[in-house]
Parts: sequence; C-alpha cells; structure tokens
Amino acid sequence: QVQLVESGGGLVQPGGSLRLSCAASGSILSINAMRWYRQAPGKERELVAGIPTGGSTNYADSVKGRFTISRDNAKNTVYLQMNSLKPEDTAVYYCNGLIISYITMREYDYWGQGTQVTVSS
Repeated sequence: QVQLVESGGGLVQPGGSLRLSCAASGSILSINAMRWYRQAPGKERELVAGIPTGGSTNYADSVKGRFTISRDNAKNTVYLQMNSLKPEDTAVYYCNGLIISYITMREYDYWGQGTQVTVSS
C-alpha cells in the first residue's frame, strides 16, 4: 500500500505564509508527477500546482507568483510554499501522486486525506 500524508495547514492572516508538506510512504517503486489540489466549500476540487519527475512545474493562474511547489525525491516529499495568502485561498488542500507500487507494478493515482487552510483576519 501507498500512503500520502499532508501537514502544515492552519489559520493564517491575509498576506501571511504557510508551507504544506506531503510525505509518501509504503510500497513505492517510483513517483511520477505530484500535485496539490484544493477544494473550497461549495466548489469543485481544482488543481493548484503540479511537479513532474522531470520538467517544469505548473500552476493555476490564481496562485502564480505566490505559490511554489517543490519536491525532495530522497524523502518522497512534495511541498507547497504559499505566500501572500488571500481569503479566497481558504480550502482543504489535497496532495496527489502518480505512483508506481512495487507490489502492483502499475501506476495509480493516490490521494492524501487533506489539510485545512484558512485565511482570515
């Protein structure tokens, strides 16, 4: 089995910063793309940022210039540095990974449980 565990969410004032972490563990053979999604109340889940194994990162227009995604392959961990946070960034943030397990030898989509980010004064 493969697990993704997020951490780092919380309450922050507008203009503040948070860093989310997502650690993958279990029967991992290789990790391909990793992404952060978010879902605000009453809205659909949306892609925030993605980072492939090789190649350039990508961001939603709403977070470009404010959020930075990065990964530490040695630790099987992806990060989302969020700066200049706005109330509209309030959402549950989910980590997603395209991971090949050495048990199945197939690539599957895995999701974390989500972490709440609230931006409010």
